[in-house]
Amino acid sequence: MQQEARDVVRDYTEAVFRRARVPMEPLNFEVDWVDQPSRHTAYPGAPRVPLPTDLPELPTLRDLFTGAGPPAVEDWSLARLAALLRLSYGVLDRRMTVNWNQDIAKRAHFDYAVWGRGTASGGGMYPVELYLVAGASAPLLPGVYHYDTGRHVLQRLLLGDVSDTVRSALAAPEDADSFLLASIKFWKNSFKYNSFCYHVVTQDLGALLGSWDLLASAYGVPLRRLLCFEPAPMDRLLGFDSDDQSVFAVVPMRWTADPPTAASDPPAASDPTAASDPTGAGGGGAAPVPAAGDVQVRYAAHERSRRVQRFPTVTAVHRAAAVPAVIAPETVPDAAPGELPGAPVELPAPLLDRLDRPLSTVLASRSSSFGRFRRPPELTAAELGTTLAFAAAGRHHPADVGLPGDAPALTRLWVFANHVDGLPAGGYAYCPRRHALRPAGPEPDGGMSAFLQQQYFLTNYTMGQVGAVLAISGRLDAVLDAYGPRGYRILNAEIGAVAQRAYCAAAAQRVGCGAVLGFDNVSMDTALGLDGTDERTVLFLLLGRHPDATADLAYRL
Repeated sequence: MQQEARDVVRDYTEAVFRRARVPMEPLNFEVDWVDQPSRHTAYPGAPRVPLPTDLPELPTLRDLFTGAGPPAVEDWSLARLAALLRLSYGVLDRRMTVNWNQDIAKRAHFDYAVWGRGTASGGGMYPVELYLVAGASAPLLPGVYHYDTGRHVLQRLLLGDVSDTVRSALAAPEDADSFLLASIKFWKNSFKYNSFCYHVVTQDLGALLGSWDLLASAYGVPLRRLLCFEPAPMDRLLGFDSDDQSVFAVVPMRWTADPPTAASDPPAASDPTAASDPTGAGGGGAAPVPAAGDVQVRYAAHERSRRVQRFPTVTAVHRAAAVPAVIAPETVPDAAPGELPGAPVELPAPLLDRLDRPLSTVLASRSSSFGRFRRPPELTAAELGTTLAFAAAGRHHPADVGLPGDAPALTRLWVFANHVDGLPAGGYAYCPRRHALRPAGPEPDGGMSAFLQQQYFLTNYTMGQVGAVLAISGRLDAVLDAYGPRGYRILNAEIGAVAQRAYCAAAAQRVGCGAVLGFDNVSMDTALGLDGTDERTVLFLLLGRHPDATADLAYRL
């Protein structure tokens, strides 16, 4: 079964990497924008538990990068959880800017408004749905809760301690009695990207986990991501059809003994418990424990779309990648990209003063640079190096992926230097240990801008205005050897986390950044000298300047 599932994953990723040359099915697919799903999932009738709305002033990116963050506090509180959820995935503002994107004329209308969030998402679809399974020690009644991103509240879907259901599905014992579950609802992305959906959403998950790693470090609270569990018991608990929605990551949560912080919002009238106790902690003794068996939440999510479509390719690769990981610890170190030959080109030291902005401010101001790059002035080698160094630091994180301590680094960062002051045009590999670049290829004939534009098959960026293109690569075959089919999800989770950190470093420096998947991977790999190896570029990030005088609107919520 492992080999069959691995073959499905390998065939899917090969189709993804070659889609610029051989389109993926279904061909001639047209997006039904009128019938698209809601960006904010809600459970009608479910009691609502308000969350604190204050956004704290957090340590700066400089503090997090240099290890000068706060002392460890060991446990979570309701206030810290509320900030984690809102700053990472909640709605922070309404944004509007004048640029050359095709849909800019519609963005002035409320129906097409862009609502800013701290974490990047492919196409702005935000397909991750968050659930809290609260146990006896939680500052809430034990039960199952959904985070409503549109209203910043928890919706109680089930009352009673069902944390054993989660623990029983994990690959190793956990002494926590509460868990934050990150699931993916495929239709929220596939309605637009069809079969390409699975590749995008697994990186979306990684971007969210990257935000959580930063926020947990800012609080000094442990946050360990679990990716190697059996999803079926949790999917049943949450009422999912696993082909449509499934749990992809689990984070154990341990709670502080301090009294929970009262929410500032009034409770929902439909929630009698919350009406008497805004924190949802209750005052009538222990919550009942559901009867044994396949317990399931009591409420169903509202689906805006009248027609929800499944894509066989997405279903097949999801079933294959959901096969529980069979970790081969001896091969895990070998899954990382190896050292490259070549004399290194030293980069200027990271601009620590440019990272001296609070994480909360950075997340609230992070945005994608659709249609906004302008030059001159040029991106500098120091700004590029600062972004690379901060992004690469996210490759190591606490996880359950086969080795004690932090997860191994499964990715490498590359640079297509286009217009960078202090760095000749060409291809480079980033070496974090030396904070240096190793030349990977000369500037293509005709110039780097022309090469990049030829390989980019979308129309929302002009490569002549971009300072540099970062590429995140991984060795998929080696990762599949180490983890089995689940390795595809593990690799993409790291790729998404690295991308999110690049976004944050760019935002702190006031440098433009935009993640894209629209390059011809085959040509990009050839330009970096990767032909004949198992290393492939997976995701790309554009870096450059924005004009100082722009017509922008950011209405903070």
